[in-house]
Amino acid sequence: MAATRRDHRAGPTGFYTADHLLRNAQVVVEVDLFDRLPTPYGLVRLGVAPDHQKIKFVTNAFDKVAANPRFRFYGGVEFGKDVTLTDLKTHYHQIVYCTGAQTDRRMGIPGEDLSGSHPATEFVAWYNGHPDYRDCTFDLTQERVAVVGVGNVAVDVVRILCRTAEELVKTDIADYALDALRKSRVKEVYLLGRRGPAQAAFTNPEVRELGELADADVTARPEEVELDPLSRAAVERSQDRATQKKVEILKEYARENHGQIAAAHITLHGLAGRADRRRRRQRRGAPARAQRALRHFHGSAPAARHRSVREPAGRARVPLMGYRGVPLPGVPFNDSWGVILNDKGRVLDPDTKQPIVGEYTAAGSSAAPRA
Repeated sequence: MAATRRDHRAGPTGFYTADHLLRNAQVVVEVDLFDRLPTPYGLVRLGVAPDHQKIKFVTNAFDKVAANPRFRFYGGVEFGKDVTLTDLKTHYHQIVYCTGAQTDRRMGIPGEDLSGSHPATEFVAWYNGHPDYRDCTFDLTQERVAVVGVGNVAVDVVRILCRTAEELVKTDIADYALDALRKSRVKEVYLLGRRGPAQAAFTNPEVRELGELADADVTARPEEVELDPLSRAAVERSQDRATQKKVEILKEYARENHGQIAAAHITLHGLAGRADRRRRRQRRGAPARAQRALRHFHGSAPAARHRSVREPAGRARVPLMGYRGVPLPGVPFNDSWGVILNDKGRVLDPDTKQPIVGEYTAAGSSAAPRA
């Protein structure tokens, strides 16, 4: 059997899929990998922060995949323009869509599209040298910036804004971005979250790294890093050491003396919203069913922002509320979830909801969004 996977974005998932197929001794497979951009590696090249070089070493493994004589890479090929779904079905036995989640989920709030508010995908792609975003402009003359979100990419954005030019020059950041950040007047960065400290999605190494920047100070409000009773009980019951350590790191930021002089100040803000929402529901006399649901989902569902969070004046905004996929011409799409319509990786016919023979999807282009 000759089977081929195609990938509109030859990122990590595309290479991992190709590697799995090529290693399968039970089939004879040839793999062609397509990408709209002229270069491979997708998010490893254009999404991983430029100061996280060790993560990019994974491309060494991808190079070995590319060296396989049964593997071919075609860059600069846009699906729906240079090659169509009909073309692929004519020439290949199997198709795997690995396009990932290419754009931001919207916050759905007034003013989201005003000047000074930028999706994180734009900023991240800009400083990583993505050819589609190199001409983007960001107002770095503002002294205050609000980054909305508490995942690892949000922390990446905060870190890049607060690193010194001397730190950034040692990375592989795009030259034009380095020049712009050299002139940056940003002095205060607020990381705004609607989740409690136990629910924040950033990992411990990421949040700890904020405290290791050369000329930046990190702080958090003591009352916002304290766990509410339900979260505390859940953490104690699960004995999740990683979550316990995350809370310890945040409490340390709240306890430290931040009187030293620093060029940049980072404030972790709005992390106590979950308990606050519960109290408001109780005061309004929410039905017992809603109270039980709230207790059941506590620790996994999004939390409301803490009432004491105030938007800092005179600043730019970088919202980061997760990612969603973009429809491909002729490929069934679940618009509610922002992914290719699928069941466990099998692309589904939108009318019958039955698997389409020979079409698959993987990773960000197939996964439902998290709460």
